[in-house]
Parts: sequence; structure tokens; C-alpha cells
Amino acid sequence: MSSVETGPALLSHAARPPRPSALANALTFGWRAVLKFKHVPEQLFDLIMTPLMFTLLFTFVFGGALAGSTSDYLQFFLPGILVQTVVFNSVYSGMGLSTDLSKGLFDRFRSLPIWSLSPFAGLMVGDVLRHTIAGLIILSVGLALGYRPEAGIVGVLFSFFLLIVIGFGVGWIFIVLGLLIRTPMTVMTIGFTFIFPLVFASNIMVRPETMPEWLEAIVVRNPVTHMATALRGLMSGTATAGDVVLALTAPVLLTIALSPLVLWLYRRN
Repeated sequence: MSSVETGPALLSHAARPPRPSALANALTFGWRAVLKFKHVPEQLFDLIMTPLMFTLLFTFVFGGALAGSTSDYLQFFLPGILVQTVVFNSVYSGMGLSTDLSKGLFDRFRSLPIWSLSPFAGLMVGDVLRHTIAGLIILSVGLALGYRPEAGIVGVLFSFFLLIVIGFGVGWIFIVLGLLIRTPMTVMTIGFTFIFPLVFASNIMVRPETMPEWLEAIVVRNPVTHMATALRGLMSGTATAGDVVLALTAPVLLTIALSPLVLWLYRRN
């Protein structure tokens, strides 16, 4: 009887565990994003096979026709395919968010005593992981095929940092779509409808000066073109500050414009 009577008293005097910090919340949801690769291995298949096929097919099928040799074309193409892969992978942010919303997971997250934006922080941690894995796969394949980054390891590190910033900025577009559209496949369809013209009407695969004048005028102003140009420069050691600033302009503007919208949409739902 004494133990029953003193139990509640002891519990009332027990110290509460410290409230987790915003960083701890973000890392926890980031780990959740990592675990998705374990429980949904199809994501890794998409992540690996799509960029791998693009790299091999374009290098060996179009390389000789576009650059005279596959090795010359690979030096031009590989930094561009890194940008393309990061932009395409950003679609998965919106798809994952749409899936969680459709299952009611975010309603449960709102009821928890956590930082309100930690689920989005977790999405971004998962994005960084996806971008890094895909980038390393493409770079490894490129090195095996003969690609050589003239700027060495320093240029590669700066290039990957730029890639992550690009993915972070572009990802806001698809997070907005994920909050507005509750069907993951619809998010993917609309996302790729928007992304495909931007990616393919750029200098990722061919030089703008080989295009008709009206198309060249569009391509040279395309934000994806600026991203690919900066990445080529960082890899080869010829990038200027202006190249990097132009590459960062679109991701920064997207973050400034869309992050408040994401917060508003999240609180409104």
C-alpha cells in the first residue's frame, strides 16, 4: 500500500525531461527521411538508374555527333547532368510531402510538442542526402568513363555545395505543390511539366550558339543555363564570381519568395 501511495507523489516531484531543441527536432525528422530509403527501396532505384541512364545514353549516343568524340562531350555534359539530376530529384520533396499529408501524418505532427517546421527540415535533410548520393554516383561513373575535373577535389567540393543550394532553392516549388495537391502522382506530373522545358531548353546538353537565334535568346537567360555554366566553371577552375552569383540568384529568390508561402499554407491546412 505504501508503494501505491508514494508512487504519485514521487512522480509529481520528478523533473520533466528537457524540451527538444529545434535542431534536435530537425535531425529526428531528417533521420525519418533516411529511414524511408530502407523501407521504400524503390526510391533508391529511381535515384540511381535515371541519372545513370541519362549519363550513359547521352554520352555514347549523342557525344560523337555533338562534340566529335565521347570524351570531349563528357567533359561538357557531366556538370550539366549533375544540375539536371538535382532539379529532377527536387520533385520528390513535393511527392513525399503530398503522401504524408494524404495519410494524415502532418495532423499528428501538429499535435506534438515540437518545432512546427521540423517536418520540413526533415524533408530538406532527405533532399540533401538524395542530391549527394545521386551526384556521387554520376561523378563516379563519369570518372570511370574518362571525365576529369581540372579544378581537382576543391572544385568538386565547391560544385557539390552549389548543387545542394540549387536543390534547396528549387525544392520550395515542389513543397508548395505538395501542400496544394494531395495526390503524389499529380504533383509529379505537374512538377515535370514545369521542369522539363527549363531543363531541356538550357545549355545542359548542347551549346546555345548551335541553336536558332530566337531559342538561343531564351536559353542564355534560363536560370538552369546559369547553374550549369557555373558548375562547369567550378569543375574546370574557370568560374567567375559573376557565374556563381547568377547561378545562385534563382535559388535565393525562390527561397525568399516561397518559404513564407509554405509556412502560410502549412498553418492554413
